[in-house]
Amino acid sequence: MSRLRVLLYATAPEDDPGAVERAYHEISKALAGTPGLLGNELLGSTTEPGSFIVMSEWESPEAFTAWEQGAGHRGTTAPLRPYQDRRRGSPFGIYDVVASY
Repeated sequence: MSRLRVLLYATAPEDDPGAVERAYHEISKALAGTPGLLGNELLGSTTEPGSFIVMSEWESPEAFTAWEQGAGHRGTTAPLRPYQDRRRGSPFGIYDVVASY
């Protein structure tokens, strides 16, 4: 069983620069205690104002899949959906932890 990291790319609208941060806090409170979720962080770009990554860490790919396929997934994450950054094609990336120190 290997840990999994999920990255969600988001961009705050120019007329509401705090929108992504507010949505992040709302979602994080709702996700507290989710089985398999080890934690999450909101990362703000130092070179692109208004550009963010939400990084969540899961105990396993299976734990993430169980949550993602569950009934509450779409509703819980809805507040961040309008700010998804689709410039990369997909607004998210899913990565296995292959090595760590």
